[in-house]
Amino acid sequence: MKEQNNFYMQFSMQINKLWKNFFLLIVFFVYLFLNSNAMASREAPYKVVHENDTYEVRHYSDRLVIEVIQLNDNRSFRQLFNYIAGENSNTEKIEMTTPVTQTKKNNKSFMQFFLPSRFTKQTVPTPNNPNIKIDTIEEGYFAVIRYSGRITDKNFEKYAQILEQKLLKDKVSIIGSPIRATYNGPFTLPSLRRNEVMFSVDWKNN
Repeated sequence: MKEQNNFYMQFSMQINKLWKNFFLLIVFFVYLFLNSNAMASREAPYKVVHENDTYEVRHYSDRLVIEVIQLNDNRSFRQLFNYIAGENSNTEKIEMTTPVTQTKKNNKSFMQFFLPSRFTKQTVPTPNNPNIKIDTIEEGYFAVIRYSGRITDKNFEKYAQILEQKLLKDKVSIIGSPIRATYNGPFTLPSLRRNEVMFSVDWKNN
């Protein structure tokens, strides 16, 4: 009887410990989720000029970006993040603007952060890191498809193909390679993520 009571006591303690750990884990992930969503509080402004059941067409004004040649996702992101965290000529902390984009130019891959609209090329702080360049994405129209899920190459290529086929069917001229856009921090649940594929398009003739 005594051994049986000891068994139940130990079993009960183990259950309580598991529930406690489970509760702490939930609290931890809620904290990460809330903080990762805070990253997405500021977004590059645009105007939707067309929308259908597959994609929308947005008009963006000129946008200032910092960019780095992408050799490794984590390293590229860290270099750009360090710039807005104060590694610049003004030691200025700059608010983060979404999305983070990955694009190709001249057969090279780049990761880009958008800068707040209060900056111009004349007023933006110079990067301390020589690998980081400041550039302007000129005003234009972009066809965009939105999807959730993991930010894998497979998902990106899947939705890039869906968007490209629909644009070709709609006789919309595509300019350049697909652009990958992400809006959430790394700890956002896949089902709640906002991911996008963008194509620059010739919309003025539509």
